[in-house]
Amino acid sequence: MEPERPRPTVWPAFQAHDPRAVIDTLVALGFEETACYTDDDGVVQHAQLSWPEGGGVMLGAHQPDGPFTQTPGTTSAYIVTSDVDAVLARAKAAGLDVPDTPHERDYGSHEFGVRDLEGNQWSFGSYAGEPRRTTSS
Repeated sequence: MEPERPRPTVWPAFQAHDPRAVIDTLVALGFEETACYTDDDGVVQHAQLSWPEGGGVMLGAHQPDGPFTQTPGTTSAYIVTSDVDAVLARAKAAGLDVPDTPHERDYGSHEFGVRDLEGNQWSFGSYAGEPRRTTSS
């Protein structure tokens, strides 16, 4: 039995002009739509998308005058996956502009990148980062 992973506590968050289109793209790539809250006009105000292998992102409609604002299309995220080729196949099936094959990186990652319809950059790769340093008390 695989040990339970800690709950994510870092959530990249961004805004979109058309959050529903971004959500649909990310779901096509393999994210799961965990929560989605809309206003009375049906505009997504907050959504949580979870990555099946851990972590996730949060997004909502662009609110240029809100307390937290970000220009849509300026986010970049790296998502670790054990099956880069399957994610690439899903991206191709969704009609996204992606390379024919993933790239092999000097640091050992097998990865590819794709942009959503608003220009956000999503990289999917096998490099899970280095182990955390242990600290002594």
